[in-house]
Amino acid sequence: MDWICRSFDDLCGREVYELLALRCRVFVVEQACAFQEIDGRDTEARHLMGWEGGRLTACARLLPAAGGEPRSIGRVATAPEARGTGLGKALMGQALRILLAEDPAAPIALGAQAHLAAPFYEPLGFRVVGEPYEEDGIPHVHMLYQAATK
Repeated sequence: MDWICRSFDDLCGREVYELLALRCRVFVVEQACAFQEIDGRDTEARHLMGWEGGRLTACARLLPAAGGEPRSIGRVATAPEARGTGLGKALMGQALRILLAEDPAAPIALGAQAHLAAPFYEPLGFRVVGEPYEEDGIPHVHMLYQAATK
């Protein structure tokens, strides 16, 4: 797996195309959820991409802290044919490694689909904060990663 993390302005046309294609495949088509996937935040983000054999198989969007909100990880997606291989955990491991190397003390937020909170995100160190909410017809929970301070 080749991991690449780039700001939006440093992405080439093919990378933008592949990112949007994978995200639409997962979030719009697979989840049968009509929503504005291109939400105007990609230009302020860095995009973590996992490439295997010239194909994008995993991606996540790393957003900086803004407006009093902590930095966050979002648009976490793996290609359906790559699921069950540990790729999702590897993707999140890469995202956490990048963000923690920059500032190990700053919290990291994410909005998780509720059914993934306990089995997927909690073992990585995220905890649920606040009440569940619905986003685009799908139950979600707000989660936060805060590195232990000693």
